[in-house]
Amino acid sequence: MKGNSFFFFLCVCCLLWRCGSNENTPEGDKLLAQVYNKNLYHSELEGIVPEGVTKEDSALMVNAYVQRWVREQLLMYEAERNIPKDLDIDELVRNYRASLVRFNFEEKIIAEKLDSTISDAELKTFYDNNKDQFQLESTILKCLLLKLPPEAPQSEINKLWYSRNPSDENRLHTFAKQWAAFAMLDREKWYKLEEVAALLPKGTLTSDNVGSRREGTLSDGDFRYYYRVLDVVQGKTTAPFDYVKEQASKVILHKRKQELLEKWKEELYQKELVRENVKILR
Repeated sequence: MKGNSFFFFLCVCCLLWRCGSNENTPEGDKLLAQVYNKNLYHSELEGIVPEGVTKEDSALMVNAYVQRWVREQLLMYEAERNIPKDLDIDELVRNYRASLVRFNFEEKIIAEKLDSTISDAELKTFYDNNKDQFQLESTILKCLLLKLPPEAPQSEINKLWYSRNPSDENRLHTFAKQWAAFAMLDREKWYKLEEVAALLPKGTLTSDNVGSRREGTLSDGDFRYYYRVLDVVQGKTTAPFDYVKEQASKVILHKRKQELLEKWKEELYQKELVRENVKILR
């Protein structure tokens, strides 16, 4: 439906062009613009200009509105003139309305009846049974990265960066907030290799060396970089579970929605058959 939304909207506008009328315009209302048989009156600008606006700004806002209105009416006029003779615009509008009504009603059913709770066990089972759906297109990694200006105290960062004391991790985060031009310090987050490589001097991390080059410090003259690769999963292999949990959740919910709607439609069908509101003539 999305692909045809603008076309259907245009059709609706054409119908409005056909049906629009100024016959009920109050006497004395000032006419501001006219495009063929379409008129724009001053009363239609109510609410366009906020209170407290100067006369000069008010005039500019009114003029801008009138200019937009004229151009829109010209577009609709040309659209109306160029509708193919074999196009049943009324049927298109009816079909579009029906699809909108159906979509909104289905969304109401889903909002009322769908159980959106998904346990980790259900997610893991779905992942294990559908690993072919979760293949990586490119290499991903977990890593730490700091980009520091030359004036950052190097002895302090070295002490914190190479420390294996868990208590120093919070101090590293504090240091990064104070000094880092850029920091990635979430140990659990996956990144695409190309995203991380773009933050480092060219050639530092590539698909060829990321598996072996686990840690390093370097400088490009303007900044000093610290990086540490914590985990790597090569492209063209199965993505790790924690990387695709959100994607798996969306797939499960989509499947539930489809099953819910199909079940609801079948129950409705059977109920109306019993009530003899449905008759199939052969």
